[in-house]
Amino acid sequence: MMKKENPMENHIDNKDRISDLPDSLLLHILSFLNIKQAIHTCVLSTRWINLWKYLPTLSLVSSQFTSVENFTEFVSQILSLRDNSTELHSLRFRRNIAVEPSLLEMILEYAVSHNVQRLDIGVKCDIQHFPTCLLSCRTLTSLDLHVSHPTVYGTTKLFPSSLNMPLLTRLGLWHFAFSAGNDGRVDPFSALTSLKSLNIVYCEVVDEQNLCISSAKLVNLYIYMVHYAPKTYFGIDLSAPNLSTFMFSGIPVQKLCWSKNNLSSIKRVSIDIIEFWKSSETSLVLLDWLFELANMESLIISSTALQVLSLVPSLSVELPSFCNLKSLRVEKRQIASIPDGIVDILTQNSYSPKVYIID
Repeated sequence: MMKKENPMENHIDNKDRISDLPDSLLLHILSFLNIKQAIHTCVLSTRWINLWKYLPTLSLVSSQFTSVENFTEFVSQILSLRDNSTELHSLRFRRNIAVEPSLLEMILEYAVSHNVQRLDIGVKCDIQHFPTCLLSCRTLTSLDLHVSHPTVYGTTKLFPSSLNMPLLTRLGLWHFAFSAGNDGRVDPFSALTSLKSLNIVYCEVVDEQNLCISSAKLVNLYIYMVHYAPKTYFGIDLSAPNLSTFMFSGIPVQKLCWSKNNLSSIKRVSIDIIEFWKSSETSLVLLDWLFELANMESLIISSTALQVLSLVPSLSVELPSFCNLKSLRVEKRQIASIPDGIVDILTQNSYSPKVYIID
């Protein structure tokens, strides 16, 4: 016999179970959307109409807008309609074409006034000075600043000489120039007493001085340098006794040295030279790096870096002993093959390290 449909079962099946979830869970779901998508959920039911206004995260992405004016108006409306008593945990602002400095300043000031903790800015903007409130934000724990000039490629902005961000543990910087402070040293991170992770990309140093990286708690350091301008030919003076991971991509023209301590704390090293740079000076700089990093336990190195290293005369004699090396990972690049015998030279004084060749 055919089973008779039960009207109550259909009623139960059609129930809006998602809307019955608590606000905290719904807001968590909405946090995975950009703000424009989150607002569109208000048509689902009356339960969702104002929910987006209480989001602790904001993702402002301009790719869905046809004009600068529309995007600016949209952002202005979002910030004015959002619940003013709700703190802002994180804000992500991305725009691949130019924005007005006034818009960027408005967003930064709003974020700081709502106790932002994580800030990710990636825009093209000819802003001369960042708002003072940002430089003294006492709630920030993570900051990414990728602010490039809208028309002139490679232009850098002067990094602020004084910062007061006591809780900042992670910092990522793109297209900045570092200059000397009142003591004559280029030491832009010494005031960031909680800093544990630092990314420096496309940055320069003014007046051909060393870049001092002083941080008692710094654990991870990543540097990406590909410019050939004289301002990128600076030394890196490290004073970071707890640094355990050092990663570099680009062309190693920066001399690596230490201040007050050696680099024996560094256990994990990654070096990727982005093109085969035929220069004896560069190969000697790379050799010096390996001397300073000889206590490492793990090394990831590209085939282009090995090609540059192979330019060192009598490499097997000149290379330091990597007695603690436990893992060697060689990543092949199309522009450079792995020089014959160089893997054996790298591991000649190591005790049975694991070797991985990655295509």
